[in-house]
Amino acid sequence: MILVTTDIVAGKRIKRVLGLVRGNSIRARNIGRDILAEFKNITGGEIHEYTKLMAESREQSLDRMRQEAAELGANAIVCVRFATTSIMKGASELLVYGTAVVIEDE
Repeated sequence: MILVTTDIVAGKRIKRVLGLVRGNSIRARNIGRDILAEFKNITGGEIHEYTKLMAESREQSLDRMRQEAAELGANAIVCVRFATTSIMKGASELLVYGTAVVIEDE
């Protein structure tokens, strides 16, 4: 499945628009990651535990969106966007959304 942030796919024509598709994941931090993050906060630098947590959340959200699009019969998703929000202290939602389409060669 092709995913793009643009509203077109180069060299392809949108044959049919199937509608909005989305995927989300809500993740909470855990005490082990928080302790390691506090140490990193003192010394500075990237907090790898949180980077990994967000990367996993992105991939899961993308997989869920792809699945929803495939169930509609799409072979591409255009205008892909990410959004995130804090649900509660220590938990965040990552949402990915786009427009499911059927594309063909021009």
